[in-house]
Amino acid sequence: MFPQLNRNYAWAIALSLVARSSHVSAGPCDIYSSGGTPCVAAHGTTRALYNSYAGPLYQVKRGSDGATNDIAPLHAGGVANAAHQDTFCAGTTCLITIIYDQSGHGNHLSQASPGYFIGPDSHGYDNLASAIGAPVTLNGEKAYGVFISPGTGYRNNAAKDTATGDEAEGLYAVFDGTHYNNRCCFDYGNAEVSGNDTGNGHMEAIYFGDLTAYGTGAGSGPWIMADLENGLFSGFNAKNNAGDPSIIYRFVSAAVKGGANKWAIRGGNAASGPLSTFYNGTRPNARGYNPMSKEGAIILGIGGDNSHGSQGTFYEGVMTSGYPSDETENAVQANIVAAKYTIAPLTGGPELTVGSSISLRATTACCTTRYVTHTGSTVNTQVVSSSSPGALKKQASWIVRTGLANSECFSFESVDTPSSFLIHDNFVFVLRSNDGTKALHEAATFCPQPGLNGKGNSIRSWSYPTRYFRHYNNVLYAASNGGVHKFDNPASFNDDVSWVVSAGFA
Repeated sequence: MFPQLNRNYAWAIALSLVARSSHVSAGPCDIYSSGGTPCVAAHGTTRALYNSYAGPLYQVKRGSDGATNDIAPLHAGGVANAAHQDTFCAGTTCLITIIYDQSGHGNHLSQASPGYFIGPDSHGYDNLASAIGAPVTLNGEKAYGVFISPGTGYRNNAAKDTATGDEAEGLYAVFDGTHYNNRCCFDYGNAEVSGNDTGNGHMEAIYFGDLTAYGTGAGSGPWIMADLENGLFSGFNAKNNAGDPSIIYRFVSAAVKGGANKWAIRGGNAASGPLSTFYNGTRPNARGYNPMSKEGAIILGIGGDNSHGSQGTFYEGVMTSGYPSDETENAVQANIVAAKYTIAPLTGGPELTVGSSISLRATTACCTTRYVTHTGSTVNTQVVSSSSPGALKKQASWIVRTGLANSECFSFESVDTPSSFLIHDNFVFVLRSNDGTKALHEAATFCPQPGLNGKGNSIRSWSYPTRYFRHYNNVLYAASNGGVHKFDNPASFNDDVSWVVSAGFA
């Protein structure tokens, strides 16, 4: 890590670079180009990464009819036109199908194909991300990031002009520092073209998470590390680098760069301040990483072999040709900070009040007398009325709690079984006692929005934002609008996931 004096000096240089007239409106890739290390891939669903870029940032696909639409910036070099997406996706669901490469090299990211690990979607592909899972604002303008749930991933196995072999490259990305897990592997960067593990040194990607099976940093994580294949590296030592700190920021700037027998990890708060250097030195002390054998494919949200158990949120990132200087990266960090990433609301529709007792009534024509209830640990829908037995009324009543995994959303505690919550387990709802684990908290957190059929609320999972409360054959599921499960059937989806919220029976 830089001594304090040098770090402050580097930050002052970065600010002066951005302030100069030639850099006033420069995007990250303009800065990299000025530094002699141009972008060969530039992906961002939140904004344009070149001052002059006015083309599409990403494509969304509508659940109601399968139509697609490109989302561009509001103006050249600007923030994404989220209002265009919101209008196109109104009253239905949308998925992010393509993340366009803004660099001109055509290195677009699309649904990851099967690799050594087979994806959960049709034909072994990975899932696509919800278009609304990660709302943010940049300089006050709404935008959406890419919320990666386990099983979700994007890839380009035929990328052009990316680094191969031991060629030098730079990588940076902006992530959500609060969304991660200990599974393999939430990556962005250079990977194998086959989707298979072809050996040590065949990848060079930014990793973010708290997996401890390979390398680690200081504390308990999460850490910014490099996935170099068959190892997550935090420094020269293959096991641990105490100089690689646990990350505490809501928005994280993460950078990895590599060249002939040299590489570095840098990181910082994407909302304020400079980058710090967590490692800068020679390649790891393990066989196969010097020289490197990079293959040049591009991945997002998965490992090089399509390992897809990870989760995280991606907002923007690039790959460069050549090894960027620290001064260039410092100027890019200043640009990211100037974009003013801040959180945006995750919920909408009729408001829920924390601490209140509610009931959830179906709006599908067949079932308007049925409410979400439970029988033991099984969650279902049953007919409930004012004349129903008191025990059933309690089983159909839920206390609204602040979201156990995200305080902007909600969790639902059983009235008649205190400390037990609605959760989805393999997308089937059950009632489960709060054991305090991160996994249960995430499975018990939900974000209401306006009802997709225009009535009440539709309630989506925070950790799997493509999935909503849905009654199917009188059982409650976390269902998507189309998918491999029978309960994902798109027929009557909007009605089945829309619920009238009223006062609880007890």
